[in-house]
Amino acid sequence: MSTLDTLPLVARGKVRDLYDLGPDRLLLVASDRVSTYDVVHPNSIPGKGAVLTGLSAFWFGQTGHIVPNHVISYTDGVPDEARGRGVVVKRLRMLPLEAVVRGHITGGGWKDYQETGSVSGIELPAGLKESQELPVPIFTPSTKAAEGHDEAIDFATAAELLNPFAPDGDGDALATRVREASVALYRHAHEHARSRGVILADTKFEFGLDPETGQLLLGDEALTPDSSRYWPADSFAVGSTPPSFDKQFVRDWAVASGWDKTPPAPAIPDDVVAGTRERYAEAYERITGEPLSAWYERTGVTAV
Repeated sequence: MSTLDTLPLVARGKVRDLYDLGPDRLLLVASDRVSTYDVVHPNSIPGKGAVLTGLSAFWFGQTGHIVPNHVISYTDGVPDEARGRGVVVKRLRMLPLEAVVRGHITGGGWKDYQETGSVSGIELPAGLKESQELPVPIFTPSTKAAEGHDEAIDFATAAELLNPFAPDGDGDALATRVREASVALYRHAHEHARSRGVILADTKFEFGLDPETGQLLLGDEALTPDSSRYWPADSFAVGSTPPSFDKQFVRDWAVASGWDKTPPAPAIPDDVVAGTRERYAEAYERITGEPLSAWYERTGVTAV
């Protein structure tokens, strides 16, 4: 079995590492690293990478009937030290946008709505309150920034970005397919999460094209606490910002610490690490209906 040290590293992001497994395959490994305000902290959240990979595996398995995905295996070809955090995937032509779907008005969408009454060029009803559920989920794409923050764009701009990737140069048709798939994925996940006592407020997807067939595939991660805003239903209230199952706990600490949000990021205190770890594990267990240990067992993790 190969080890991570022997594999060619293709890219290293804030959270994920990508390794070359040949002309048509990659190894995607979710680390335990955590970043706030686009800066990685020096210490990590133990088990975070396994939660991201395990939850993605759950959702990829749940949504293959909506849109196929890039997954090949969570065990075959995954080095022992990456078990539970790694997945062998099909190499895709990744599309240059984040496919964001919002079912509740919150975060950056809430800020835009307050200023303009719209989000990504979509006019919304007047009088909405923070965190309120929208009449229908909306597709609000953004750019995929190599550094810094992604920027919200409207549908027409998204279509222009996709023109070079569409087989016939029809970026509008490809953008429409991405929008339809994204909203369908959100609706499915929202319904399931709600049945588990969790509200999926918004999420973002990444898509790519099969280089051989041109088929649209779901890639990267899917519906994790890093790519989605999950709220416990029992503490949700319109007009406020509910607590969430993600790294908001770390963000809140970072703001209160007085850090100026520029590198280097400070070390996260042990109690904040523990609290964040608990929130990630609870998100996995609530949504999947099983303990995180079950994911470890299926993927052959021998030490946690």
